[in-house]
Amino acid sequence: MASKLTKFPLDESRTLLTKPENTSIPRVFVAATRQNDGKTTTCLGLYAALQAHLKDIGYIKPIGQRFIDMEGLKIDEDTWLLDSVFKFDVPIEAMSPVAIDPSFTRRFLDDPAGTHPLLMDKIARAFDRSTFGKKAVIIEGSGHAGVGSVCDLSNAQVARLLRAKAIIVSSGGIGKPVDEIALNKSLFDKFGVEVLGAIINKVQPERFDVINNYTRKGLERLGIPLLAILPEVRELAAPNLQQIVEELGGRWINGRDHGRQERIHRIVVGAMTARGVLDYFQPGVLIITPGDREDVLVSAIAASGVSGRRILSGIVLTTNILPHPRLMDMLAQTNIPVVLSNEDSYTVASKIHSMTVKTQPQDTDKIPLITRLVSENLNTEALIPRLTPLA
Repeated sequence: MASKLTKFPLDESRTLLTKPENTSIPRVFVAATRQNDGKTTTCLGLYAALQAHLKDIGYIKPIGQRFIDMEGLKIDEDTWLLDSVFKFDVPIEAMSPVAIDPSFTRRFLDDPAGTHPLLMDKIARAFDRSTFGKKAVIIEGSGHAGVGSVCDLSNAQVARLLRAKAIIVSSGGIGKPVDEIALNKSLFDKFGVEVLGAIINKVQPERFDVINNYTRKGLERLGIPLLAILPEVRELAAPNLQQIVEELGGRWINGRDHGRQERIHRIVVGAMTARGVLDYFQPGVLIITPGDREDVLVSAIAASGVSGRRILSGIVLTTNILPHPRLMDMLAQTNIPVVLSNEDSYTVASKIHSMTVKTQPQDTDKIPLITRLVSENLNTEALIPRLTPLA
C-alpha cells in the first residue's frame, strides 16, 4: 500500500470547523456530467501537468462512493490510485475523509442536524491536513454537480465549502455534452462556484476537428471556456485479463503469473472450426469458447509450440468444463493464459463488452499515456493563474 495510515482521534470537545482554515492556495474541483466520463483520468493527468509547474500539489477526494478497506478504514479507490502513482506525503485517510457506504444516507436522514456539522468538520480538517505546505490542490468530486444533495453535501456544496473553482468533464459529442455541462454549471452557479471551463473526453479521432469546432462554439454561447479536448485512446479502454477474471468470477487454470496484465483489445467467440480460429491467434486477442472445445486448445498449443512466442493474450473456457488431464499437462508447458468460467459463451462475451475499465495502480502501461494525453491537450500555463480561491 502506498501510504501508511495515521489515525487521528476525534476530540469531541473541540469547536467544529464550518470551513477550512487553509484559504490561500489555488484549488480546482473536478466534477463530471455522469459516471465514467473520465474524471479520475483527468485528475491523474491534471496532477502531473500542474506538478510540472508548481512542484508540490495536494490532492483530496472529500466524498467517495467506491472504497477499499485499509486497516479498518474505508479509503476511496481513486484516492488509493493517485496515492499509489504519486506517493503523497500525507496520511491517505486525510485525502479520503468521507465514505458513502450503502446505509450512509439512511443514517444521515435519521439525524441530519447532528450529522451534517460533523461531516463538514471532517472534510474541512482533512482538507487542511492534505494541503498543508502545498502550492495548489486538486479536489476530485464524486460525479455530477448534484451528487450528494440528499445529504446537503452535493459536489457544488463541497466545492463552495472548500472555496474551489470547478472544471466539468464530459464525454465526446456536441449537443449532449453542452446540455449536460450547462445543467451542471447552473448548480455550481447557485452555490457561487465559478466554473473555469470544460474538458471533453473520449473524442473519436476522426471527429476531433468537428467536435473541437462546434462544441467550443456551443460552450462559448453559455460563457463556458473549452479547456481541452482529449481524444479517445484505444489502450485506455482495454481491460487486462485479471480484471476480466474478476468481472466473470472465473478462475485461472494456466498462465496466471504472466497473464494477469495481458491487455485485451479484441474478443473473439470461438464458435468456428479449430482451423478457422487460427486466423485470430495474435497478441491482444481473447478467445471465448465452450469448455468442451478441446480442439481449440489443441490448435493453440500446437501454434504456440511452432512459433515459440506468445500467440494469444488469453482463452476463456466456458460452461465450467475442464480439459482432459493430459491436455492440461500439455497446456502447462505453454505460456497461454487460460481461464475457466461457469457461464456460457454469450454471457461471458456480454459481460466483458459491458465492463467499466477503471485505471489501477498496476497499470504501468496506461498511466504514462494518461499523463501525456492531458499535458499535450490542456493549456496548463493559462489555467494556473485562474485557480485562485473563491473570495
